[in-house]
Amino acid sequence: MARVGLTAERLIQAGAELADEVGFDQVTVSALARRFDVKVASLYSHLRNSQELRTGIALLALEELADRAADALAGRAGRDALTAFANVYRDYAREHPGRYAAARLRLDPETAAASAGVRHARMTRAILRGYDLTEPDETHAVRMLGSVFHGYVSLELSGGFSHSEPDSEETWARILDALDALLRNWPPH
Repeated sequence: MARVGLTAERLIQAGAELADEVGFDQVTVSALARRFDVKVASLYSHLRNSQELRTGIALLALEELADRAADALAGRAGRDALTAFANVYRDYAREHPGRYAAARLRLDPETAAASAGVRHARMTRAILRGYDLTEPDETHAVRMLGSVFHGYVSLELSGGFSHSEPDSEETWARILDALDALLRNWPPH
């Protein structure tokens, strides 16, 4: 019999909170059972396994990120939109490091196609429309932006920039300036 109050949604939300506390790699059904002070078997009426839990957390994180990005992008274009979009990712990663890691989980094609990841791609492409890129350059630019944002945020979260000057905030602003300039002057192929 299912424990009163436990649902798949509540477990995924608690798993996301746990991921932010201890790291996404440490989230398992067993760790979640300890959090609720229940036996692992009692959670299997709501979740099939740790992979389903991890996928649920990833989908939650993608949805949260997409909602934040959509709000931040409303009414913005060009560099202003680029900066707002980049800052959403950076701020989310700082606030929710475990969920941010979860958002990078490799999903099967069907799950990925039904996820908020599709909204992320559409928003990125909408930002790039302001830079007048055509295919395949638009796809190259989407990949570049994702790589730069994720790489910078990952290095920053791991303390990679905390030991030297200039301040990480200054570097972030300069990187966004450089990305804007590059997108405005995309090299011909």
